[in-house]
Amino acid sequence: MKHSASRILVSLAAALSTSLTFAQSAPKAATLPPITLDEYLNTTDIAGARISPDGTSAIIGTESPDWKANTFRHTLSLWTAKEGLRPLTQSGTDEDAQWSPDGKWVAFLSDRPVSDSGSSDANTRDGDSGDAKARSAKAGDADDQTSRLWLISLSGGEARPLYREKLDVHTFAWSADGKNIYFSVTTPLTQKQEDAKKVDWKDVIRWREQERGDLLLSLPVAESLANTAAYPPAHPAKSDTAALPLTTGALTLTTSTLDIDQIAPSPDGKSIAFLTTSISHRMENPADTEIFLVPAVANSQARQITKNLGLESGLRWSHDGHWLHFAVHAAAGSAEGKYQDVQGRLYRMNLTDEAGKIERPGIERLGTDFTGSLEDFDLLPNGDLIAVGLKGIEQQLYLISGEKATKLPGKPGTYAGISVPQTGNALLVRFSTFNHPAQVYLAEDARHLDQLTPLTNLNPVFAERAQPEWQPYTWKSPDGTSVEGVLIFPPGKKGEKHLRMLTFIHGGPADADGNKFEADWYDWAALAAAHGWLVFRPNYRGSSGYGDDFMLQIAPHLVSKPGEDILAGVDALVKDGYADPDKLAIGGYSYGGYMTNWLITETTRFKVAVTGAGAVEHAANGGNDDVTWDDAWYLNGRPWESPELYQGEAALFRMNRVKTPTHIVQGNSDVRVSYLEGVTLERALQQLGIPHSFLVFPGEGHSLARNPWHGYIKVREELKWLDKYVSN
Repeated sequence: MKHSASRILVSLAAALSTSLTFAQSAPKAATLPPITLDEYLNTTDIAGARISPDGTSAIIGTESPDWKANTFRHTLSLWTAKEGLRPLTQSGTDEDAQWSPDGKWVAFLSDRPVSDSGSSDANTRDGDSGDAKARSAKAGDADDQTSRLWLISLSGGEARPLYREKLDVHTFAWSADGKNIYFSVTTPLTQKQEDAKKVDWKDVIRWREQERGDLLLSLPVAESLANTAAYPPAHPAKSDTAALPLTTGALTLTTSTLDIDQIAPSPDGKSIAFLTTSISHRMENPADTEIFLVPAVANSQARQITKNLGLESGLRWSHDGHWLHFAVHAAAGSAEGKYQDVQGRLYRMNLTDEAGKIERPGIERLGTDFTGSLEDFDLLPNGDLIAVGLKGIEQQLYLISGEKATKLPGKPGTYAGISVPQTGNALLVRFSTFNHPAQVYLAEDARHLDQLTPLTNLNPVFAERAQPEWQPYTWKSPDGTSVEGVLIFPPGKKGEKHLRMLTFIHGGPADADGNKFEADWYDWAALAAAHGWLVFRPNYRGSSGYGDDFMLQIAPHLVSKPGEDILAGVDALVKDGYADPDKLAIGGYSYGGYMTNWLITETTRFKVAVTGAGAVEHAANGGNDDVTWDDAWYLNGRPWESPELYQGEAALFRMNRVKTPTHIVQGNSDVRVSYLEGVTLERALQQLGIPHSFLVFPGEGHSLARNPWHGYIKVREELKWLDKYVSN
């Protein structure tokens, strides 16, 4: 149900050196051409950005569609004040970059092939051009898709792997002194076990029985670089009983029966905190997501230090090593009490008891006076905690001190992805507004976010096209609750009346639409506005950013309660004259698809619908959904505990009411909303004789992240379907 962040981008442009500015006032919309579909889906997303330890440089990761190769490219770029922004890697598979503590190296994950020399000729510091990955494949195993750890020196030279073995890294982190890198991998089988598996089971999947937990490994950096540079490389001797293939020099610090999802070494280097999650990544039990502490020595026993029904994330040590901070994001439970989907929260634990007498340290919640949702955060060198806070349609940065959350000076819009150095007062952050694409900015003083220097200039085409205008919109739901959303007008038509209107419902449901830039296959509201639609984006009950009470009211009426909010908003817009009642459309993806499927059974007023990855029932989908615990909370229990809600809140049992022509899309490898939900919806519409279309994207999961053409075709056909039934 929850939607993962979408993945679409382009190449980086030269860095700018001026203070925070946006594109100069463009000519009136009537004089500019509208954005095209090709331009819209060739946009940039910033996959990650990290500031250097001394605050003078930054590594920026991006993802862009490679239309010829039918894939997405992941690249890393380096920004310095002296040289600006330039490519650091060019393989197209490089991500999750992390600085060494001394700022001389960057470690990252990549599935690029390993050549015989232990390096890849695709990855010089200056970024070689051409089809580098294809060239490097000639020297190595072209079929090897292992996600390994790689290092590149900021003083120049090629990127080098830290090992050659086929060990897929789940997560990694530098040691405090930079001499080692800690990382997690699935516990390997012995040679004897591997051989027996091939003989006994062939290609049979043994659902839970074949799942294995993780090893937490420590790898010495200097020794590993020397080993991979040697040819022929040194390999551990094969053994029937040894767990292979472990790389030379790697020490096993501990084993886990679960997947290790994040690693946070303590500042003094004596211990490591790590976060676990389900091996299968199916969220069947929140108890699978907990924090552990282990000494940074070989073959140690890890100690569990949390036990709650929240999904912890974002481990951060205080600089003195006394406190371990973490977050629980919106709709991921909490560290207190029973499971419930509330706003994002921040916590800390005191870990100063070196004797380990405190089995589970007391947890302190931070920023409790903030009524919105606290998500990402980081700690400044002086100990100040800076957090991203969503409140209504704006996402700003806040200084968190105990229970108090103080908004920092900033521009209206959306801040995200903060990164702080080890020294100084600087802060790296992403910022966007509705019509201004996200860029990476540097603040010399983290307390003054209204004074930012842009490091990127991505997606300049949007400033050269007619831009939609938007405004907040509020209305009353039938029970008197005030609900907020946004209206997006076609370029040059702000305030006009009797427009054809698309009600475009966000996913989650723990999300909110507002003053932020979005341009991809999932969120194409601005493109719809450019095509002449008034777009209504409601932040219904269950949305984040409006307080716990507002969010909790979605349960146990998973679709009917938000549905009342949305239909009341449509009624208000018709009454206010904005929307033409004879030209109404509806659509959404993920939970937005759930709601679309429900609402076309509630009313026939929508002339057309576009829906994606939305369930039509909750029992069978609950068996396939990778967040089944969450679904059970929404509906007051499992299917056999609350059958009346599972049926009453499901569109499938009301399909005889549907009259709306409906376009459906689904990835056939989706584990969030089963592909069979789309098949079931299509079958019902076929049997009822309702005009419909069904597109299936092979190999795609819940997020269409495999092939950019799938997202392109999705949006192209959705716009066609809308225009077919509602003229401009």
